[in-house]
Amino acid sequence: RRIVVTAGPTREAVDPVRFLSNRSSGKMGVAIAEAAWRRGAEVTLIAGPLSVPEPKGMPVVHVETTAEMARAVSEALSTADVLVMAAAPADFRPAAPATTKIKKASAPASLVLAPTQDILASTVADRRVGAIVVGFALETNDAVRGGRAKLDAKALDMVVVNDATERGAGFGVDTNRVTLLSKGGPDEELPLMSKHDVADAILDRVGALLAARRAPTPPATPTRRR
Repeated sequence: RRIVVTAGPTREAVDPVRFLSNRSSGKMGVAIAEAAWRRGAEVTLIAGPLSVPEPKGMPVVHVETTAEMARAVSEALSTADVLVMAAAPADFRPAAPATTKIKKASAPASLVLAPTQDILASTVADRRVGAIVVGFALETNDAVRGGRAKLDAKALDMVVVNDATERGAGFGVDTNRVTLLSKGGPDEELPLMSKHDVADAILDRVGALLAARRAPTPPATPTRRR
């Protein structure tokens, strides 16, 4: 099986020395890529600027901006059996990045932002038939409801939801507490555990989805003529 995993944040330039980003370290995405590799998958990791060491044994595609991550995902998706979008791409970018360093004395009073590309939404047409696509939803309130909305809006097979305000489950820590949501299946609320254990739980669910998708449809029962 060929699995594409994204990890880490992206950065959007304000000027040549400053950028907009978020607190993602890449730990969760790297843990998923390593767990998939240990299970024998052919793994490609698409990584923004990571705060953790790169995994060994797999190709790593380095990106900086959300647009670069979107292009890398699009290129890798045509042969992928699974996409796990564990990265946290920046949602906004400066509408007009400065070409030289902005000086304090001449800095604008406000920064005009524009939305970045929605990577998951943009992949719908490029997905292989039968591919499993997993998204992540980091929320700060009503996390499961937000995850359910993302599951439907972006045509996903599964969403991994967690609450950024919960201790031990946000950015930059070695643990996480998530709820796994899937179409037509029950919510699976996991206890607080290491991100490596969370990665294995996610891949267990992905494996079950792949197996169900491969299962042949039972033949229709023939009707007996009277």
